[in-house]
Amino acid sequence: MKNIIFIHKKIKNKGDSMKNIKKAIFAGGCFWCMVKPFFKYDGVLDVIVGYTGGKLKNPSYEQVCNGGTGHYEAVEITYDEDIITYEELVDTFFKSIDPTDNEGQFFDKGESYKTVIFYSDEAQKDIDIKYKENLEKSNRFDKPIATDIKPAKVFYKAEDYHQGYYIKNPLRYKAYYKGSGREHFLESVWRTSKNEKEKLKNSLNRLQYIVTQENGTEPPFDNEYDNHFEDGIYVDIISKKPLFSSKDKFKCSCGWPAFSKPINGGYVKEKEDLSHGMMRIEVRSASSNAHLGHVFDDGPKELGGLRYCINSAALEFIPRDKIDELGYSRYKKYV
Repeated sequence: MKNIIFIHKKIKNKGDSMKNIKKAIFAGGCFWCMVKPFFKYDGVLDVIVGYTGGKLKNPSYEQVCNGGTGHYEAVEITYDEDIITYEELVDTFFKSIDPTDNEGQFFDKGESYKTVIFYSDEAQKDIDIKYKENLEKSNRFDKPIATDIKPAKVFYKAEDYHQGYYIKNPLRYKAYYKGSGREHFLESVWRTSKNEKEKLKNSLNRLQYIVTQENGTEPPFDNEYDNHFEDGIYVDIISKKPLFSSKDKFKCSCGWPAFSKPINGGYVKEKEDLSHGMMRIEVRSASSNAHLGHVFDDGPKELGGLRYCINSAALEFIPRDKIDELGYSRYKKYV
């Protein structure tokens, strides 16, 4: 299979209004690991790594690492609020760190590696506080949430060799991401727990459960949305998070619903799947971790060349005339 690039940026044209272009700043330990989680989202226009929270002007990497400057390694995200919300960025931040570590992150310990959200206004602050409180109440962690919430200070861009590190040095990045323990921690914390699976057994039918929780596959051609082309959006059957639009659905002889792309690249996650003696890219829901299907590079070239082959049992359809009523108004523009 050819290499597939899962980046679908929506950059505003110069003539478009820039009033909804915002900034978000997060410190999540080693800043090499904090770019990729955000960069995959449509609406994220730029992710810069740097230093913030300290007193020294224009600190260097060596100065911050040696301590005493008061700075944290952080990322500054420029995003389009018309496409992605601040709440979604906060959710991504917390799902990329260990928020209970009050000494740093994984291999890296010390003040500069502690987790902090730097808010730019009261609206961001309120969202930060509410998310942290809800996370505390969720009982997902057996220790208190240690992530601080502080007012934003001057953000200093780090040296060029640190920018986009995961793209420039993919092998070293993967080795560090795994070796530091971050990858294992995040997979273990955010996978569906036994209690959650028991609840899902009661809320899903048997086929929905097998597909989403056991990586199953429904029968080709004999499923709800294979030949369904009504205007609307398709949401995650578990989290109800929007995933795909009827606008991006195309007729395909594969026997399952086929889409050229998700509504937002950050709403799904892809991972290598070597099961059944094949080399494929699995597609999962970023919000619920449910198995959705696979993505292939044999889609229509005029639509981008990708084919997201998705199980109907993992989806729920919201027709266009119900979008406002059911609280999906901001996604109407995708239909």
